[in-house]
Amino acid sequence: MKKLIVVLLCIFLLAGCTETLNTEKVSVTAGHEMRVHFIDVGQGDSIFIESPNGKTMLVDGGVKGAGQKVVSYLKELGVNKLDIVVATHPDADHIGGLIPVLNSIDIGQFYDSGKVHTSQTFEEMLTLIDTKNIPYNVPKTGDSIAFDDDINVKVLNANENATDNNDASIVLKLAYGNVSFLLTADAGVALEKEMMQGDVKATILKAGHHGSNTSSSAEFIQKVHPEVTILSYGEGNKYGHPHAEVVERLQAIGSEIYSTAEAGTVIVSTDGVDYDVNSKEWSPPSVSTPQTSASAPATTSTSVEIVSKDLIEEVVGIKNNGKEAVSLKDWQLISIEGNQVFNFPNVTLQPGKTIYVTSGSNARDGQNYLKWTKKQIWLNDGDAAQLRNAKGDIVSELD
Repeated sequence: MKKLIVVLLCIFLLAGCTETLNTEKVSVTAGHEMRVHFIDVGQGDSIFIESPNGKTMLVDGGVKGAGQKVVSYLKELGVNKLDIVVATHPDADHIGGLIPVLNSIDIGQFYDSGKVHTSQTFEEMLTLIDTKNIPYNVPKTGDSIAFDDDINVKVLNANENATDNNDASIVLKLAYGNVSFLLTADAGVALEKEMMQGDVKATILKAGHHGSNTSSSAEFIQKVHPEVTILSYGEGNKYGHPHAEVVERLQAIGSEIYSTAEAGTVIVSTDGVDYDVNSKEWSPPSVSTPQTSASAPATTSTSVEIVSKDLIEEVVGIKNNGKEAVSLKDWQLISIEGNQVFNFPNVTLQPGKTIYVTSGSNARDGQNYLKWTKKQIWLNDGDAAQLRNAKGDIVSELD
């Protein structure tokens, strides 16, 4: 009889222990979910991350006009403090919205590319960081960022000495269990090639440069092989984003595509094993033949590209990276914000050579310089440059 009582007691205790363990497992799972919000800020980037243990990170804030939307979105989620804010690079469509954030929400740590920029937006951002005594960090490629014990945050690129803002981009890979996110900012094809020397494979990709063909090379897309890709851009934007060839590359590997312009803010939730996307998958129109129109000219591949843009000195560098000379007759350099156009004269750009288009009070002419005008063309707080060939196709652009 005693043996029977002991056996029954053991069964009872085991059942109780099992029930307790199962309850704890459910509780831990429910409380250990990571959410990544790709906030709809129009033509720009802003990504909010909630960690499994309640830590918060904001990567970029869109243009300045979108900043209040970001603040309102965060406060609706009950966010009164951001543990980490990352400004990937000093382009206005990434850091502008961080100014309202800095003015409205407490920030624990600020990470910046370290790339010096003379725009008013960048200077205002740095002034706020200094005034509020926010710890300021400039990471290096290969660094890890301490965020949450359950999440590995790796810096795949950061270059404060880059000659171009986009080349300075902080690229982050966040891994939670078996699910990873690759946030590429505006990293271009050359940086993608460098990063491919390491581990870039990821479950979810935030496509570089808003879906521009200056990023997302076929080789990079193949190496990352994302199950899900987020395209963050503004509807009807002036740049023709996302470009047809980028969408085709993503479709070719079977990646699901989500668009902030189509779906609004996209939220990805994961427990480290499975993930869920809260939005409807984007079904892009047929992109086999790029559209050609006055408002959205086709984008074409070329060896000629805009390699530099000095908004203060008003100098734009255009280089021929190919092996053959290219005639620039009837090509156009366009200031997107000002909608101003420079029509190239009958000049030929030799292989490996760079020609500079100058404007402003110090505009130069002669040798490898072409004078546009003595008037100021480029906006000091950010103005994208676009290069079109004689057919009107976009061949290069630089934010």
